[in-house]
Amino acid sequence: MSLPSSLQWLSLVGCIWLQAINGANSDFPVYSSQLKQLLSISQVQLNNLAFASDAGKLLGWLSGVAATFLTLKLVLLIGACFSLIGYGVQFLFLANKISHLSYWQLFLLTALAGNGICWINTVCYLICIRNFSSAGRVAVGISTSYVGLSAKIYTTLAEVIFHPVRDKQAKPYILLNAVCPLLVAAVTAPLLQVTETQKSTRSHNMFLVLFLITLTTGTCSTLGSLGSSEFWSIEHAISLGVLLIAPVLLPAVVKMRESIEKKRERRVHDLTIDEGRRDDRVVVLELKEEEPNSELREEEVSLGSMLQKLDFWLYFFSYMFGATLGLVFLNNLGQIAESRGFSHVSSLVSLSSSMGFFGRLMPSLLEYYVAKREGMISRPGFMATMMAPMAAAFFMLLKSSHLILYISTAIIGACSGAITSIAVSATPELFGTKNFAVNHNVVVANIPIGSFVFGYLAALLYQRGGGMNTCIGVECYSKTFVIWCCVCSFGTVLCTALYLRRRLRFRSPAGEEANSGGDEE
Repeated sequence: MSLPSSLQWLSLVGCIWLQAINGANSDFPVYSSQLKQLLSISQVQLNNLAFASDAGKLLGWLSGVAATFLTLKLVLLIGACFSLIGYGVQFLFLANKISHLSYWQLFLLTALAGNGICWINTVCYLICIRNFSSAGRVAVGISTSYVGLSAKIYTTLAEVIFHPVRDKQAKPYILLNAVCPLLVAAVTAPLLQVTETQKSTRSHNMFLVLFLITLTTGTCSTLGSLGSSEFWSIEHAISLGVLLIAPVLLPAVVKMRESIEKKRERRVHDLTIDEGRRDDRVVVLELKEEEPNSELREEEVSLGSMLQKLDFWLYFFSYMFGATLGLVFLNNLGQIAESRGFSHVSSLVSLSSSMGFFGRLMPSLLEYYVAKREGMISRPGFMATMMAPMAAAFFMLLKSSHLILYISTAIIGACSGAITSIAVSATPELFGTKNFAVNHNVVVANIPIGSFVFGYLAALLYQRGGGMNTCIGVECYSKTFVIWCCVCSFGTVLCTALYLRRRLRFRSPAGEEANSGGDEE
């Protein structure tokens, strides 16, 4: 039985709100320096804590398995509880409510919270894909773009509620990281439903309105990063809150439209009955849906088969050398800014968050534009296009200018955000939607691996310049940026190779059968 489409859009709004707070680990650079001092740990140990949140994604596939046996609402609440436990115990320790917490216990708690992110992501992805079968990629892209605002939302809440000074920011941020996911999950859980609505031409107009709201929200977030007064912070927080609530107008409008259409249907039904009494002839019209282009059909691939494909490994390492490398840069942003004598770390974090938001939204805008013309975007080609500017941004960071730091942070934030958003659609494009929940969580296992390797290397080079203490100067990260530039450039080559393989396969007269043997290694 088909449910009202207003529930379809209400579920999308719930996913948007969930994703807006699901990047709790993105505010780590704001308080990382203070955490380093409080715990008296080295740069390598601090990097390991940043890696811990990503390490939780190594078991992210468990959320995909759980989604096949449990209700999505229960999966959502489990993920939120993981965040509450992971960050909540850390807050109690910093607030001296717990006398002792070892470094490895802190590591495991952070990993638990990071794993909770995967559970919430899985719920949002499945809701969008199932509810918007014809526009699932657009719906997923819009909702995931709000993850880019998480750091901005958390910094805004911290400034308005707690007014933290520069060297006392750890406790308020960790408290917000613990509480916000569970509160939002409790509010949105009743809204999330899998519907079976028919395709409607009006959905394009609804997505257009949602794009306008989303772009306005991102613009407000960017402009809010420029203000510094307490009045402006409160005013900005109110504006941002209103814009985050604004998407709920869409299901409200759809509900009103449904009520009007039901009244019209009743009138037509009454008229049809009256006419039927005068004329018993019946005309039957059969509407046949056009078969989709066979070249665009998604190949359904199991986890075992996926791991044997060359396309998977090209995709896996392209993601690692692109979006994951950008994430490592953002995790180290606090120390990078500090080494250059830049004190306004929160403004850099807000900038990277806002640009990450626009980066995540851009693929959905293009998808919406192309879908209206019955076209299709090559995700691997799009990813390669986004990775090239990132390599250039790492090279630019060899200069000590604060302006270069702002520009490079904006580029890396936008491009890594775009790649992350594209990947959510690239996985079903490459390997199908049937096993998406498990397959994509295996793909993002590259994040903890890359986070550890590249982050550990950066920490070692940092300590070599400053020892156990703080390193000051451009040279602290100069070698790191050269290495990251080379790695990102190599990732661009791998992604281009994946794009060319897909392009040649679809152009081959023999189609997929001619290449099936070349996929397995």
